[in-house]
Amino acid sequence: MRIVLVGPPGAGKGTQAQFISSHLSVPKISTGDIFRANVSGNTPLGRKAKEFMDRGDLVPDEVTIAMVRDRLAEDDAREGFLLDGFPRNVPQAETLKKILAEMDLRLDLVLELVVDDDEVVRRLSGRRTCRKCGRIWHVAFDPPSKEGVCDVCGGELFQRDDDREETIRHRLEVYQEQTAPLASFYADEGILVGLDATGPVEEVTERALAALRPFTE
Repeated sequence: MRIVLVGPPGAGKGTQAQFISSHLSVPKISTGDIFRANVSGNTPLGRKAKEFMDRGDLVPDEVTIAMVRDRLAEDDAREGFLLDGFPRNVPQAETLKKILAEMDLRLDLVLELVVDDDEVVRRLSGRRTCRKCGRIWHVAFDPPSKEGVCDVCGGELFQRDDDREETIRHRLEVYQEQTAPLASFYADEGILVGLDATGPVEEVTERALAALRPFTE
């Protein structure tokens, strides 16, 4: 199967991508993984991407797309893949469609993880990171034994700027503006399936696998 996973920050895409790709025995392909592989491998595309990343700039679409094109052409993706984090906008979706068409392939399914903004804020703003070991806790879902102190190493816990409510709300606005239109694009293609992503991780995974079942039987 060839699947794209979309949803707002905090929807649990990374977690569900792991479960789904493992269940289907296809590689999970994320732009973050592709960037790291190209940069650490010192590929020409990796060197080009690093120039932008070192300046704190966004990597241009053409570099990202070239990396994705190369990754989809690798042997392990021949029988299927799960894309997480790409495409991020409609122009990228149109380009992905062309790339796959050149390979005589097409997407089977786009799974949209649906969760409301307040739930996203609750999930992300509750995170606390240890200054010493980097372990992430959550004030509601995974609290340390002693408030503000890491159980693992005794380090001080703090809230990253990325996890502050105003930052999260801004990220959600950007998502609605740039990425949410993907749902309409893929609905028009007839391959969009919405998935309620609220509740425990295990329940969301069960819903995801149930949504996939008609496509795999």
